[in-house]
Amino acid sequence: MPSGGRRRRGTGLGFAWRTEDRMSGRRNGCGGSGEPDPAEKRSSSSSSKAVEADCSPAAAERAKEPRKRSELTEFLCRMRSMVELARAVACASERSSSQSQRSAAAGAPFLSISVTDPVKMGTGVQSYISYRVITKTNLPEFEGPEKIVIRRYSDFEWLHDRLAERYKGIFIPPLPEKNAVEKFRFSKEFIELRRQALDLFVNRIASHPELKQSDVLRTFLQADEEIMDRARSYETGIFKKPADFIQMFKDVQSKVSDVVLGKEKPVEESTPEYEKLKNYIFELENHLAEAQKQAYRLVKRHRELGQSLADFGKAIKHLGACEGDLMEKVFSEVGSKSEMLSIKLQREADNLLFNFEEPLKDYVRAVQSIKATMLDRANAFRQHFDLDQERKYKELNLYLKADSEEATKKFEHIVRLMNEELARFQEQKTADIGLAFHEFAKGQAKLAKDIADAWRSVLPKLEACSTS
Repeated sequence: MPSGGRRRRGTGLGFAWRTEDRMSGRRNGCGGSGEPDPAEKRSSSSSSKAVEADCSPAAAERAKEPRKRSELTEFLCRMRSMVELARAVACASERSSSQSQRSAAAGAPFLSISVTDPVKMGTGVQSYISYRVITKTNLPEFEGPEKIVIRRYSDFEWLHDRLAERYKGIFIPPLPEKNAVEKFRFSKEFIELRRQALDLFVNRIASHPELKQSDVLRTFLQADEEIMDRARSYETGIFKKPADFIQMFKDVQSKVSDVVLGKEKPVEESTPEYEKLKNYIFELENHLAEAQKQAYRLVKRHRELGQSLADFGKAIKHLGACEGDLMEKVFSEVGSKSEMLSIKLQREADNLLFNFEEPLKDYVRAVQSIKATMLDRANAFRQHFDLDQERKYKELNLYLKADSEEATKKFEHIVRLMNEELARFQEQKTADIGLAFHEFAKGQAKLAKDIADAWRSVLPKLEACSTS
């Protein structure tokens, strides 16, 4: 028997003995008041005559036994009640804790978006792909916990452009390319790649601390198709709004001033930190583009090798059919292994495409977004510099002074946002690229093992065939 069982039995006996000692102590006036309770008084008065009649020690002991049993039973009942009460309190506490955890989880703010179910709509040159966009959230600014809308690529484009207009200094997540070769535009692979890229696009917006609060995003996620079409057509004209016309006029005015004043090229920001940033971004773009190009070649080679193995498998089976029984069986098995490995190579090519090449391509597009933000910063710096220079010559012009101060604030705001965005970009890039290379290495290791196992399994039969 385990020692734990012995400890429990010993403890129980010790506890019983200590209980009996306490009861005998109370009867002898030790450890208590020494006064019997009313029940004891009645019991002793009713049996006094019997005790007087028989004063032997055995009779006295028999008179004590009912009281002992009564007190022990009462004590055990009290202990059982205390145990049940403690168990009930523990269960209630556990239920309360689990309920509070569920409440906290239910109350945590979340915004989940899924781009699903791509469907081809229309015919001919008017055809396009529509997507079901499903939003689940508990944020109070949304209409409800779940909303499903239908969107097409131009709607995603509208969302991107509106965010780029409103949030200068923030790296707007990139969209997948719009133009594609016509014969591939509706292929299954192209549609799935675009769906994944659009899903990543909206979820990056939803996870951004500033962009997720935009009313433009809420319109995109909740408005019905008619309202969305109206908003898209209204804001994609020659001039989206009066401010666009004013900005274009200012740009033309600035260019005319450059010509009149004989400026050869616009003034550019030239701080050491900004120069270092520009060099890093241009180098990053080149290296990412080269890595993506080589990843594309890897995908292509896997597909070509897979097709070659499939063709070889068929050919070797036909060759075996012309030989004897032994050769036919061996060659048939070699052909089957070749066809099986062909399927594995095609699957690994798909894995490389979706989990390795596409993430690299996405970051090439992300660098383009950073360069667009750098262009906004350059324009803001130029406006700040030009107005500051004009203000020095026209100190009494209060309107010009106000414009100069506003331009300075705008430039400083963009610089601050860019610094925050760069830190966020670096962190996300490290995680995403690291995951892509991990998936690449894992896939290659598994493929190499499958290939080695397949060919190793046919070696004994090939050796037997060659020695026979």
